[in-house]
Amino acid sequence: MQMQQIHASNSSPSYLIPHTPSVRGIPHPSFQLWSRPSSFPTQWKLKRVSHGCRNDVTKIKAVAVNKTEKAVKVKAIVSVQPTIGGIFSSLAIDADDLTDLLGKTLLVELVSAELDPKTKLEKKTIKDFAHRTYRSTKEVRYLAEFEVPADFGEVGAILVENEHRREMFVKEIVLDGFELGPVRFTCESWLHPKNENPVKRVFFPDKSYLPSETPEGVKRLREEELQHLRGNGQGERKKFDRIYDYDVYNDLGDGDRDPDLARPVLGGPEHPYPRRCRTGRPRSLKDPLSEERSSTVYVPRDENFSEVKQLTFSTKTLASGLQALVPALTALIVDKERPFEVFSDIDSLFDEGVGLPPGEVKISTLLPRIVSFIKEKGEDILRFDPPATMDKDRFFWLRDEEFGRQTLAGLNPCCIKLVTEWPLKSKLDPEIYGPAESAITTELVDKEIKGYFPVEEAIKQKKLFILDYHDLLLPLVEQVRKIEGTTLYGSRALFFLTGSGTLRPLAIELTRPPMDGKPQWKKVFTPTWHSTGVWLWRLAKVHVLAHDTGYHQLISHWLRTHCATEPYIIAANRQLSAMHPIYRLLHPHFRYTMEINALARGSLINAGGIIESCFTPMKHSILLSSIVYDQEWRFDLQSLPKDLIHRGLAVEDPTAPHGLKLTIEDYPYANDGLDLWAAFKTWFTEYIDHYYADSNAIQSDTELQAWWEEVRTVGHADKKDEPWWPVLKTKEDLVEIVTTIAWTASGHHAAVNFGQFSFAGYFPNRPTIARTNMPNEDPSDPEWELFLKKPEVTMLRCFPSQYQATTVVTVLDILSNHSPDEEYIGDVTEPAWEQEPRVKAAFEKFRGKLLEIEGLIDSRNADETKRNRNGAGVVPYELLKPTSEAGVTGKGVPYSISI
Repeated sequence: MQMQQIHASNSSPSYLIPHTPSVRGIPHPSFQLWSRPSSFPTQWKLKRVSHGCRNDVTKIKAVAVNKTEKAVKVKAIVSVQPTIGGIFSSLAIDADDLTDLLGKTLLVELVSAELDPKTKLEKKTIKDFAHRTYRSTKEVRYLAEFEVPADFGEVGAILVENEHRREMFVKEIVLDGFELGPVRFTCESWLHPKNENPVKRVFFPDKSYLPSETPEGVKRLREEELQHLRGNGQGERKKFDRIYDYDVYNDLGDGDRDPDLARPVLGGPEHPYPRRCRTGRPRSLKDPLSEERSSTVYVPRDENFSEVKQLTFSTKTLASGLQALVPALTALIVDKERPFEVFSDIDSLFDEGVGLPPGEVKISTLLPRIVSFIKEKGEDILRFDPPATMDKDRFFWLRDEEFGRQTLAGLNPCCIKLVTEWPLKSKLDPEIYGPAESAITTELVDKEIKGYFPVEEAIKQKKLFILDYHDLLLPLVEQVRKIEGTTLYGSRALFFLTGSGTLRPLAIELTRPPMDGKPQWKKVFTPTWHSTGVWLWRLAKVHVLAHDTGYHQLISHWLRTHCATEPYIIAANRQLSAMHPIYRLLHPHFRYTMEINALARGSLINAGGIIESCFTPMKHSILLSSIVYDQEWRFDLQSLPKDLIHRGLAVEDPTAPHGLKLTIEDYPYANDGLDLWAAFKTWFTEYIDHYYADSNAIQSDTELQAWWEEVRTVGHADKKDEPWWPVLKTKEDLVEIVTTIAWTASGHHAAVNFGQFSFAGYFPNRPTIARTNMPNEDPSDPEWELFLKKPEVTMLRCFPSQYQATTVVTVLDILSNHSPDEEYIGDVTEPAWEQEPRVKAAFEKFRGKLLEIEGLIDSRNADETKRNRNGAGVVPYELLKPTSEAGVTGKGVPYSISI
């Protein structure tokens, strides 16, 4: 091998050594040294003179140096975030401050990326204690100093040991002093004290590596860190643990406290369900298959909310706020079943408000947005801001056109389906549930569409659409009706696509199966001009909307986003190293999800929780989500394009934008969602192209394959044998998988979450429960007489009770709120993405596309021809606008499911 001499400004010669390494599997001429040639003078050492992204040619300069060259002095600057109410929170000196003063706060070790060339073993680490050099309310810095030998090589990892008695949140570590500039280690992690866990924490630099490209000196650490995160599946998890493991949903019930609160285990052959994070809590005394309840639920420490989010969401709202508000409401509203007496009582929640009884906790300090302290009265006043829909049009909820519009641009725009078979017919066993034929007949539809088309032609031209909860809910009707204060039907709502592109409701069918010695009852309700028919139609809408609202909260929201995503997160942390490029790509989409899920299990979806108390299926609510998971959930259909095709709302068309032609052109959720989906897909494609040369690189990535295998066979174990799971063999497969996951956690979740207060805050628009039967189900019943005399009272009794409505509106206000430290898609470049110019450029292009989408959404909302998002009193569709300010805004797409 020949060396080419290069003349420098001094007399010392330097050399470029030709070599032909394999760059991403392709032979590429460069000047990169992979091994020292035997003929190379031993008194010379090699130094890298420049480097770009990993695909660029890397040049190595051989510089004549003396064997006795001095070591490099390197500083490690450790940046720690002061915690609120914890470490560094006060100026008083404690034991940890004394540790700082002694200069022994953190033991920092530098780990070489290279093996010893002679022994082929890991090089000895270089250690120093870091001492505190700076302290403020926003940051504390520590400094360690090292003498790094000339032959130490690059630093491949840092080991840190916390000598404090309390944990600390390490934001980053920067090594300064190397010839090529600073080396950054982004940590963003809680560092436990040594006395709690003697295992040293390892942090890897921001540069990403596939498993096969891991520097030799840190291969062992990479695998050991993953083993630590997996744990051994034994014992109860401690608060400081960082262990990710799986369990079934066996912690929702509380049979030890009350037999009526016992609930079946979700997960397994009887009740299929995704898996959650294992906590290892002791078993229930009365049900050995279930865990006992506790006031706190373990999540791996780094999954906990940030300090800012703790204050703005967890501590002051869902946890403390509801814990204080619910007893106050109970004291205020002694009768939990009491309905609103008149509609003006509903309006008063948004106008005058209601005084809350005095208590030990000032609720106004916990829920300042909705509870104010009135000094003159000396009491807390519960008063809600009018939702955007109500603020624009107080009577919006009554209009049929709004009923149809919201199926496309409302809170649950992902359930409307194209009618493809006629006549409508149930697939349930008629021996059990009664005749399968729908009462929505051809003659009835012909009458409603007034000769536009015969039914067959309307179906052929894709003009009929349906919200169909008939077969899903009918098997639950008998069990739900045994619960006091609620009722249930199987339901269908049929819509016609008008020439203006809007959906007009045609008919609602409600069905009760044979029960209590009575035959099947089914009735069709249609818009009409007669007063009795008008009120029956309105009541039928209340039932359908309650069903749709329950499906939205339990399936479209909880199951499809929160619940289904947790296994992706657990598997990623168990199988993908923190230095894996796919881990770093998906990590922003996983932040805080496990903690919000734990909070939901604690107070929202648990037995006797908010959902069971206030939604139609009541104690069967979460079981309903298991039924849907078993019957309907498919990973491939979480893809927005495939979901639209599956529901008949789109067909593949290479000439159309995004390759899809929408069945309803003005479909705001689909219009904006497809733009967002395409932006994600382009960004992910360019990112994956950078790290993977070809399909062989995908198939040989052991961590990636282990992750996807575990998602399918463990995280979603009850679905592991389904044929629809995507294979992971090509780059295109990987792009589709990560786009589906990212869309679910960001776009889909934003669409079904952040409009909750806007659309359901005024609950007559989307009641969570229908409490009474239709008055004509049994015309001899006294309810029929009351209905004929005072139909408004009948409706108010059917609506949620005062207690239910007030509780739900409070929760919806909290869940629709953007935290001040919300992380929106495209907002911040991850440090690892900054390391690679090609990746950084791709992300900047993605960010630019998001700005373009913002403007596009604004222009669509301003277009008077788009009647599903523009018109008098119509709230513009902004749920998929990428950014937002803090608060309840009805827009903004965060990276992750963080609320």
